[in-house]
Parts: sequence; structure tokens; C-alpha cells
Amino acid sequence: MSNDVNNDLNDGRNERKNEGRHDGRNSDTAVVERELELKLVLSPERSIPVPALLSYRSDDPYAVHVTFHLGTDHPVSWTFARELLVEGVFRPCGHGDVRAWPTKVGGRGVVLMALSSPDGDALLEAPAAQVSAWLERTLRAVPPGTEAARLGIDDGLAELLAPTPADDLWLCDPWPSDESKDGE
Repeated sequence: MSNDVNNDLNDGRNERKNEGRHDGRNSDTAVVERELELKLVLSPERSIPVPALLSYRSDDPYAVHVTFHLGTDHPVSWTFARELLVEGVFRPCGHGDVRAWPTKVGGRGVVLMALSSPDGDALLEAPAAQVSAWLERTLRAVPPGTEAARLGIDDGLAELLAPTPADDLWLCDPWPSDESKDGE
């Protein structure tokens, strides 16, 4: 298993891409991760830093995972569509539990993410340049439109639906005909 550490934009934030995993999953699984500091917006004047890990796996190609480290024993994780975050970098999108949109705060570009759950709501601010750089890496790992092929759904369905020797037993009629041979 290889583990390369790359620094996008030389900003000192850690981004990792792991390829060739040997943990029982597809051997060409790519993992693209990015540690960064988000801001939990409490009010227009106040926010607190929240360390987070953005994670993408090519064996789960439609999803992105965000893990928030809140200083407790149990980090909080959210999973949502990669497409939603990609679109949210450019325009408001999403509805329900996850919404994202770009804006400027203090003259710098940010992506806001509104998360809702039965436990509460959160508004998070992420640096747009760092999120965009990470998303570009995920899009290189699995280009848009190729996600379904990565899942192997067609191959799995073909294997599942392929005839087997036991299928021949189902093709013959195990029940005698309701029609009598003697016309009874």
C-alpha cells in the first residue's frame, strides 16, 4: 500500500491519497483526504474553529465524507453527495439536511454548508480554495460520469443473473400435467 502526502497550494494543510489498498476492497481504491479547519458559525459576529477531515473513496464514488473533531471522544461524521459539494462551490444547492453555497467573508471566498439533523442545525464555513483543490483531486480519481462503472453494478448484476446448472432444474416441469392422459 502506498501513502503519498501532497500539499495543495503549499498551504501546510495535509492532503493524502492512498492507492492500491489491500483491505479486501477493490485493489485500485483511491482515497483522497484533506484536513482543514472549518468555522462553526454561531452568529454573524462569532464563530469557532472546528478541525475537520474531508474524505473521498473511489469505492464509494458518489459520496464525500466530512468528519468533524469537536474535542470529544466521538467525532461527528456526515456523508453526502459529491455532486452537491461540487455544485455548492459555484452556486447554492441542496435541500433538506445538507445545503451548500459560495459566498465571500472578509473578502475571501468560502463555501457555507448548512447541516440539519434531529440533534440540531449547524452552519459551517470552509475555505473555498482548499475545498475546490480537494474536490479537483476527487474528480481526477473518479471523473464525473464514471462513478457507476467503479461500483461494478453491471458486472455484479450479470454474475447474479447468469444461468447456473441448478437453473436447468427449474426449466423442467416438476409437476404432472393437470390434464389426464385417459381423458378422465
